[in-house]
Amino acid sequence: PPPSLLLDLTEMVRLTAELIANSASFLNTLKERELDLRGNKIPAIENLGAAENQFDVLDLSDNEITRVEGFPAMPRLTSLMLNNNRITSLASGVAQALPQLETLILTNNKVANLADLDTLAEFKNLTTISLLKNEVSKKNYYRLYLIFKVPSLKLIDFRKVKYQEQKEAKELFTGKKGEDLQKVIESERSFVPGASKKDSLTDEQKAQIRAAIASASTLQEVQRLEIILQSGKVPKSGLFAQKKESAPAAAEESKPEEKEGEKGKEEDAMDTS
Repeated sequence: PPPSLLLDLTEMVRLTAELIANSASFLNTLKERELDLRGNKIPAIENLGAAENQFDVLDLSDNEITRVEGFPAMPRLTSLMLNNNRITSLASGVAQALPQLETLILTNNKVANLADLDTLAEFKNLTTISLLKNEVSKKNYYRLYLIFKVPSLKLIDFRKVKYQEQKEAKELFTGKKGEDLQKVIESERSFVPGASKKDSLTDEQKAQIRAAIASASTLQEVQRLEIILQSGKVPKSGLFAQKKESAPAAAEESKPEEKEGEKGKEEDAMDTS
């Protein structure tokens, strides 16, 4: 093909009102009104107000979108397809624009960290999500974190959410240790090149954590330490804050010795009298 055609093929295309008007729209097999915007090299979501909230399903797959944002109010929309893009995060507030969203497909994107999933908690009706072929899906406790953050979910990566998983998620992310764990995850949200690494784990601290994992007595403690190790960050409460809880117990253990000492003094006093 001529060079001009090759250039046209590589150029990204803005999502304009004209493109929306000229794109295919139809009733799908589920009798839902669907707008097909696949494969247009769209770099950003914009101008969707031109769709006039007429659709139940929006397909933006196979584009160049990097962030889920820019939606107008679309209360009718229940399914959003965004597979095969370059998405790294979801902006806060999208859930307010899409209050009835039930299905979100993000297969084969670039979502990397658990903290990048936090805004999903704003979707109160979300039941199905796919993050297959995203780096985040390889993270420890990925499913449990999603289940904890979005309790309405019934399918994650096309696998049913089980009651046991819901129970484990609650145990792992609630309470003081759970809050500390969430703070560690939060610290992963975004890394700015050149930013300070003063809170990063040293090699010595990593070795201490591995040793603590090997000697941990509960599954919850193993999970907490593994997430800290994976994040590479020192939580604000410290690595082994739970050890502080043993201080009162140590104080209690010392009390009998003090009482025995006092008893001995009383007996000596009686002998001298």
